[in-house]
Amino acid sequence: MRSIASRRLAAAALLAGSVVLACAVPAFAHVTVQPGTAAQGDYTAVAFRVPDESDTASTTKLEVNLPTDHPVASVATQPLPGWTAATEKTKLTTPLKTDDGDEITEAVTKITWTADAGTKIAPGQFQEFKISLGPLPTDTDKLVFKALQTYDDGSVVRWIEDAKQGQPEPQHPAPVLTLTKAAADGTADAAPAKTTAQAAPAPTAPTAASSSDSAARTLAVVGIVVGVAGAALGAYGLRRRS
Repeated sequence: MRSIASRRLAAAALLAGSVVLACAVPAFAHVTVQPGTAAQGDYTAVAFRVPDESDTASTTKLEVNLPTDHPVASVATQPLPGWTAATEKTKLTTPLKTDDGDEITEAVTKITWTADAGTKIAPGQFQEFKISLGPLPTDTDKLVFKALQTYDDGSVVRWIEDAKQGQPEPQHPAPVLTLTKAAADGTADAAPAKTTAQAAPAPTAPTAASSSDSAARTLAVVGIVVGVAGAALGAYGLRRRS
């Protein structure tokens, strides 16, 4: 009897742990923008973090669409060994004006990264595709980048769904860059911001912070699983004493 009860408790603990992990892992597997926030009117550098979610296929192409309703005047890609980046421009209905009074009539609205021969994002791996852009719009609180991820077996995952406040997260949410209000005196938006974008297209601090956050969440999941297993063993001990 004790052996049967022990096996049942162990099975219950494993099942509970599996459910917790199954619910937690998808949150780490989305295509995201890192870091996820930037100041309105600023120049910044971000990375599109792309994990390979397939068990058998590898990622060979990423297409990112920049919002046409809030175009950005300056967009540049950072070279990535093994990948070729191509940008597409669209003529703007309303030209953008620069600080010098010039007008910009075209803006980058799509970036496509294609893997060279022998390059891929294999199952269980991820890659970051980095760009600099600015000045960021001041009339919206977010930029939504709809993305398409192509695998070498021909399948395509469309990261284009809008996440709405108060509703469950969609299965394939589009990457979002949240825009915050600039400093009241405006000193954080001028030359220093441009220098940062030009000198360091891929800031390491936000990426490290994001990695720390992911590690913390992973440790939390492990803690939950250990807690469930401990509770199961405790219940078995009480049953054995009885």
